Amino acid sequence: MNRRDRKAVRVPGPTGRPTCDKDVVVVGGGIAGLAAATILAERGARVVLCEREDHLGGRVGGWETRLADGSRATMTRGFHAFFRQYYNLRSLLARIDPDGSALVGLPDYPLWHAGGHRERFAGLPRAVPWNAAGFLLRSPAFAWSDLPAVDARAALPLLDVSVPRTYHELDSLDAATYLDRIRFPRAVHALAFEVFSRSFFAHPSRMSAAELATMFHIYFLGSSEGLLFDVAANPFPALWNPLARYLTARNATVRTGTPVLRVGRGDRGDRGDRFTVHLPDSVLEADAVVLAADVPGLRRIVAASDIGTPEWRANIARSETAPPFLVSRYWLDRPVRPDRPGFLGTSGYDLLDNISVLNHYEHEARAWASRTGGAVVELHGYALPSDVDTPDARARLLDQLHFAYPETRAARIVDSRHELRADCPLFPPGGFTRRPTIPTPDDGLVLAGDLVRVDLPVALMERAATTGFAAANHLLSRWGVAGTDLWTVPTSGRGPLLRTLARRFGRNPQADRPVVRSA
Repeated sequence: MNRRDRKAVRVPGPTGRPTCDKDVVVVGGGIAGLAAATILAERGARVVLCEREDHLGGRVGGWETRLADGSRATMTRGFHAFFRQYYNLRSLLARIDPDGSALVGLPDYPLWHAGGHRERFAGLPRAVPWNAAGFLLRSPAFAWSDLPAVDARAALPLLDVSVPRTYHELDSLDAATYLDRIRFPRAVHALAFEVFSRSFFAHPSRMSAAELATMFHIYFLGSSEGLLFDVAANPFPALWNPLARYLTARNATVRTGTPVLRVGRGDRGDRGDRFTVHLPDSVLEADAVVLAADVPGLRRIVAASDIGTPEWRANIARSETAPPFLVSRYWLDRPVRPDRPGFLGTSGYDLLDNISVLNHYEHEARAWASRTGGAVVELHGYALPSDVDTPDARARLLDQLHFAYPETRAARIVDSRHELRADCPLFPPGGFTRRPTIPTPDDGLVLAGDLVRVDLPVALMERAATTGFAAANHLLSRWGVAGTDLWTVPTSGRGPLLRTLARRFGRNPQADRPVVRSA
């Protein structure tokens, strides 16, 4: 891997024999399931991966659609940023893309506020604290006269994030309240914090302050990789279909369009406890099962299954999803301005959270725009209010596109696709100790996915990949088989001086409240 922070942390995998003789069913073909299946298949396990949808990738999947002009196109559930500190996800992709050509870098990460404030992250120093100082010095939203109003003691915990300690300290507080206590200038608050927190598909008032602090550590104060990122050069199936072939070449079976109905305990035989995995047309037997489903899928399977303890099952049933989000993609008959960024984060634009101009970086969209003279534009609206219906949300996103990029007002819509979903995990205040973990009450049954607790500073797609690798490691360790190393950004504050300041002078911003302790 040619990109890695010199302070990145290696978490050694289990040691042991090189291979195993086990049958494993992996439920879910998203990043977590693919990661677990890859490690297990590489160790000789007979893996069957079952994915409910007709395509792989989960929330980073894609499927073919035909446009009104007769063109074939790939629709997805929206833009995803492959940050350079996603070490485990990049390790997974390296199996099928060793030279890294499947991802291309965007030159900047611009943020716009509807009030006129604009921020960018290109050209900042990579080292802490110079990156933060450079951001503040350059920010048009931050004036030195604002500095005395900032509560430095409340902000100091951001300099010494450590998982799980940060969750013990901050998890009972919501992100919005924590940001209010720090008292950053309003525009900095909206641009530099709320835009990031909403990338978790929830409003800051419903998100744990510890999750926000950990996110800030991962992407800014804890890593020298910076906030610039790569994107997929082709639609997402170009990543996952080759990985499916990679698995098949290692004797794994990949079954799409195959929902899992329930999981049961099999008979105890000379090979120990077995599981039965019930499909619509058959029953699979396995030595181990990896449940790598999304929140609704996991709740459904567990509710129908004879697994776990009553307490564990009740906890899974209480797992929450974030509010609905909308992805609207438009194929327009004329271009947007050539200086429009491939990706733009927005704040204050009603329901609109970001705009992507796909033909500025994705090969398929670029080919369509070149052939037609048009553009392919995608809009995201996260954490939609409960009183907003789908037609209204679509209209309001489009209206804000016209406000942000006025040249689109005159464009004719050749075709459009819209995805309204509500299946992302919610990380509410006080929820950390209730998050499901990789091990379960049943030996041989493990969980993986971005909803799963793992005591490392990872998030989003990287949490999915990390838990997939960790789930495989957990099973391999039980069988005395070697696993794979994990990598993360530094697991505590980056600089000794900053850590000392944070620990000596930083106060618990909710010291008058009960502190959440790990169970």
